[in-house]
This record gives sequence, C-alpha cells and structure tokens, in this order.
Amino acid sequence: MTRADGTLRTLAGASLYYQSWLPVDTPTGVLLVAHGLAEHSGRYEHFASFFVARGYAVFAIDHLGHGKSDGDRCHIRQFSDYTDGISLLLDQVREECPATPVFLIGHSMGGLIATRFLIDRQAEFAGCVLSGPLLEAAANPPAFQLLLVRFFSRVLPKLRVMPLDASQVSRDPAVVEKYRNDPLVFTGKVTARLVEQLFSEMAWLRDQLERIRLPILILHGSEDGLTSPEGSKTLHEKAASDSKKLIIYEGLYHEVYNEPEQEEVMNDVVNWLVTVR
Repeated sequence: MTRADGTLRTLAGASLYYQSWLPVDTPTGVLLVAHGLAEHSGRYEHFASFFVARGYAVFAIDHLGHGKSDGDRCHIRQFSDYTDGISLLLDQVREECPATPVFLIGHSMGGLIATRFLIDRQAEFAGCVLSGPLLEAAANPPAFQLLLVRFFSRVLPKLRVMPLDASQVSRDPAVVEKYRNDPLVFTGKVTARLVEQLFSEMAWLRDQLERIRLPILILHGSEDGLTSPEGSKTLHEKAASDSKKLIIYEGLYHEVYNEPEQEEVMNDVVNWLVTVR
C-alpha cells in the first residue's frame, strides 16, 4: 500500500487537506470518503487498509474547518463549502485514477454531504455507500430552538451552540477514548451557522430523494444516538435506484466502521461493491 497526501485549493483560496491510499496494482475501483462532523480523514486509515488489501484505492478529504484543512473549526458560510471540497477531490481522483469506477462513501454529516452531491453529480459515480447518514437527527430540537439558531446564524453566525456527545460514537471504550484524545478531532461546540445549514439541507433533501438513481448501500446502527436510522429508511424507500440496499445493524452505535463488528460491516460493503462494480 502506498500512502500520499496533499492539499487542494478552493476558489476562495482555502487549503483543503486530503490523503490517498493506493494498492500496488491498478485499482479495481476508487472509494472517495466524506467524513463526519468534527472528525477528519485520518480516522479512516484502518478503513483504507482494509479496502486497499482488496484492490481498491481510497481518497479522503478533511472538510473545510476540519482536521488539517483551513477554516474556523466546525463552521461554514454555506453548505456548498463542503460539496465544493468533494468536487475538488473528485477532480484529483480523476487525474490520478482515470477511467477507474468511483464510489462515493459518506459517513454521518459526510452522508448528508454525499447525498446532496449526488443530486447533481450522481452520473459521475458507479455507486454510493452511506453509513449513519445525517438525513434525520437522532433528536430534533424544539421549534423555538431552531428559530433561535436561525436568528443567531444571521446575526452571530460563529456563536457556538451545539456540543457532540463522544460517548455515542462507538460501544468500544478504546475508540471513544482515542476520539476524545485526538488533537485533530474538534471537541467544542458547533457554530450556529453550521447547525442552521445542516438542518436546512436535511429539510431540502426530503423532497429530492426520488432523484437518486445510482446503486446505493445504506448502513445504520439501530442504537445510533447521533443520527436517526429513520432517515436511512426514508432514503431507501424513496430513492429511485434499481439497486438499493439498507442494512440496520442491531445494537450498533453511530460509527459502524469503528464498532467491534467493524470487519463484518466492511465485508458487507466489499460484497456489495462486487455486485455493482
């Protein structure tokens, strides 16, 4: 396996960090990874090792305001700041692995980013795998709180309003401890603008899911305390894909690739990729 990293430059001049993991031989496919809120691409190294050993190349970006990329931590001006980063990484993939099938991989907020990206760009992918996608929050805040967030998003967009509960990441205490001690994981509160943008995108996408037609695999832990499995069920029901599959893992938490059953989960992904490659 060959690992490399680099930076991509946005139109606004921000530097976005990305990593790639490549097999020795020509890859049979490329997995383009969009990570979740507050984390970074480096948390997918074990994921990359698993799939590189099976002939796939893996590319992953640190979203704006995450990991080693520029930007205020967990803050954006608009949601397209994230999808623009995916577009830049896709260009890089096409340059390094031309004519190789590309699969979009999205976890949590990265699942929301990936789903939004598919609405306009799905023809450029051979398929998509979402894990714990943020299509519906595990607990929706009361209406008055959302109104306050929208207000602050306009007048104090960088106000820190929402923490994340690290204990909900995995049932494995070692994973939770590593997450909490990772200097590239942001453990503070998310800004009002980002929260407002996330809920706006989720609301907009509810009426757009029928536009998704490419092969799609959706994975969710039944005990996910950060994103609701109901959002995954709705996507599976509404997507117009001829090939679509939903797996709800009984008892698993949010990060299904970091649960004790992670090898089973990743084998499910490998087996699905073979059917649509």
